[in-house]
Amino acid sequence: MRSRPLTADQRRGHPFRATLPQVRAKVRKREDDSDIKLFVLSYTAFFVCFYTFIA
Repeated sequence: MRSRPLTADQRRGHPFRATLPQVRAKVRKREDDSDIKLFVLSYTAFFVCFYTFIA
């Protein structure tokens, strides 16, 4: 039994798995955004603690 060749716009595998790279790109963007928020939160917390010990 021979399978027919796939064209460039067809993907091999399940349609759900074909959508995963697009979902992963969206998750990666959200993770990058949360990294910036975590940095700002950590910086602010350090500044408040440091200022409290000096004052």
